[in-house]
Amino acid sequence: MTSSLARQLADAVRGQAVHAGTAEPAIRGANWRLATVASVGTDGTITTTDGIVARRTGDYLGAAAGQVVRVGESSTGNWLSDGPLGTGSGAWTGIPLTSGWTATAGYYTPAYQLLGDGTASLSGMASMSGALAAGTTVATLPAEARPASRVRATVQVAAAAGVGYYGVMTIQPDGTIILGDFDAALPGTGSKYAQFDVFGRYRLT
Repeated sequence: MTSSLARQLADAVRGQAVHAGTAEPAIRGANWRLATVASVGTDGTITTTDGIVARRTGDYLGAAAGQVVRVGESSTGNWLSDGPLGTGSGAWTGIPLTSGWTATAGYYTPAYQLLGDGTASLSGMASMSGALAAGTTVATLPAEARPASRVRATVQVAAAAGVGYYGVMTIQPDGTIILGDFDAALPGTGSKYAQFDVFGRYRLT
């Protein structure tokens, strides 16, 4: 098959897919450009500051005004956006722990990671000895890793005589990470734990 004939066949197949509404033609790299999001629609679109209305691809989550995104025009004249430029370095940054809490030996040191899709991750474990009161602040996240609303997860906070004690770990919008809502009165002695790994991923906006 000649290259010309193969090209014509590929174009025909692509055209049929578009006509059937099953696919959007691929956008050539040269047709992508940068734009700033002005507003986010409830129908899966964004509107840029220069008036382009683009549909978000399935990977574009956490759209927000002010993001610098890639937009591209397909051969059908529709605009698409595959999301913002990466803002997360992928590096893990240590989390400042409150006095009395230390990184638990044998586990990752508590840290956060910013991801490019408007989310963040926490990792590691910290511990302290003695009494643990409900509402105790374990650590405080820097502004870049703070969620816009509260994020909660169930964690094991202590163990004694083969019994596990559980509570809720909450990340507050001001960055404080607190423990509370215990399922039973905690032992007054022994180690208490803060398991940051429960927040494998959470929204920032």
